[in-house]
Formats: sequence, structure tokens, C-alpha cells
Amino acid sequence: MRLSKLQKIAVEALEDIKARDIEVLDVRKQTSLCDTLVIASADSNRQVKALANHVRDNLKAAGATILGVEGEQAAEWILVDAGDIIVHIMQPAVRAYYNLEELWAPQSRVRRPRQASAA
Repeated sequence: MRLSKLQKIAVEALEDIKARDIEVLDVRKQTSLCDTLVIASADSNRQVKALANHVRDNLKAAGATILGVEGEQAAEWILVDAGDIIVHIMQPAVRAYYNLEELWAPQSRVRRPRQASAA
């Protein structure tokens, strides 16, 4: 299954149950674990669980293989692993604390100023 189709299915499933602040990150250059991370926020444990179940069910129905689901018991952060795409559903405080977007965002090059040569 094409990665873009998986992304679309995951994002639509999150939007169906009113996930907030959905971010899609291409992490192919940073890791070989997966190609895409999808990160979303939910307001309560119940919504986190509902979103994770909906994402898992929709991806599975589309033919994706679900490798695992982690964090269902506490439901502050649930990870749905579909191989090429990993979906993180987090409560806002947990999301702010771990700040995955900054961790996985492409690194920008920092230019250092040239030192003046001694004359």
C-alpha cells in the first residue's frame, strides 16, 4: 500500500473524532524505523482511546498491517504502529513535555560566522 494512502487514511480517521493539532512528519532521512510520523492531540483519556481504535481499525480495513498498539492502559499517549507509518495520539500536557515535533523535525543547518582573519 502506498504511503500517501496510509497517511490520508490515518489523518482522516483522526479528523473523524476531532483530534487537534495534527502534524505529519516525513522522517525517512532521520531513521529507518518508519517513513512517517503522525502526531495528534486529544482532550481526554477516552478520546485518546477512541482515536487510537479508530485509526487502527481504518488502517486495518484498508489492508495495512498493524504491528502494535502501545499505551492503551494509561491512555495519555497511545502509539499505533503500522510499519511505514506510526501514529502518536497524546494529551496536550504529554505532547508538550515530549515535544516530538522538535525531536523529529528536519535539522536546519546553522551557519557559523566567519572569524576575522588576523592582519
